[in-house]
Amino acid sequence: MGIPRCVALLALVVALAPTVPSQTPQLSVLIRQGQDALDASDFARATHSFEQARQIAPDSLEANRGLVLSYLQEGRLADAEQIGQAAVGHWPNDAKLQHWLGLVYFKKAQNSSALAALRRSETLDGTHYDIHFDIALVLLSDASYAPAATELEKAIKLDPKAALPHVLLGRAYQNTNRSMQALEQFQAALRLDPTIPLGHYHLGFAYASLGRNAEAIVEYEKELQHSARNPVVLYQLGHCQVEAGEWESAIEHLQSATEIEPNNADAFYDLGKALFLEGDAEGAMPALRRSIALKPSNPTPHYQLSRALDKVGKKEEAKQELEAFAALKKAQPVTGGMASGPIQ
Repeated sequence: MGIPRCVALLALVVALAPTVPSQTPQLSVLIRQGQDALDASDFARATHSFEQARQIAPDSLEANRGLVLSYLQEGRLADAEQIGQAAVGHWPNDAKLQHWLGLVYFKKAQNSSALAALRRSETLDGTHYDIHFDIALVLLSDASYAPAATELEKAIKLDPKAALPHVLLGRAYQNTNRSMQALEQFQAALRLDPTIPLGHYHLGFAYASLGRNAEAIVEYEKELQHSARNPVVLYQLGHCQVEAGEWESAIEHLQSATEIEPNNADAFYDLGKALFLEGDAEGAMPALRRSIALKPSNPTPHYQLSRALDKVGKKEEAKQELEAFAALKKAQPVTGGMASGPIQ
């Protein structure tokens, strides 16, 4: 009599069973080691652990997730994309895989693909702060300020104590002509983290956009305590000081800005203007000429240069500059503006 089919199948299962305990503990150890390495920002070690884990268990979701994230963090974007696309094909409803793959695309400047993957992640699980935050980063990089603001508002609801989303939300508001709301967000960020990079700078920019130059100057000066060599901060501070009639201080800060960033035409223009207003027409002319050389289409330096030339008695040259100003003068576009400068 032959062996019953069910008994034969059971014998096969028993025969294969010893291989499972030998792999499962090793897989768990490798995944744990990979996660520990990620937590320690040792991305090369994390990659090694997750690569071994995936070799042992190609269909392990944890191993695939970890490997995509490790490749991403290590900067191996081609590998991250390859593994991520395969993993998403296998687990299309996994929010984390969609999230990591979206970040890979973002790092590769493929914003449309990044946004599609991140939106898919958000649809699958919109309860995580970082998904909304990362969607906002992609939208901000595309100058899509209104939808970015919506995502940052969601992120802040999920993590009210995080300061950076308030800064970015303020920037989004600033660029959608909501200056008062921007001001509130920058203030909120500084309450949460008084040392957040460029926090006082952004608050100063918001004050300046509202014409509140005295308050803007106070904030820019606070920022200089942390960013003494930042040419953007120096320029904006000097610009506000010119507007406020503080020409001596303006000259000091604008000279520093032009030394650090010698291709900033606006800084040279404000420097020339401040020197002229302080009474140094001769000293103003090189700065104004440099501004013209850097931005030939801008009419305003020609006007200030004409005034400086006229003051020192160079009437014919002054006339030529005034004619150049008239020829270039056009309606200037309205620029509300994001406070420029890096996020961190």
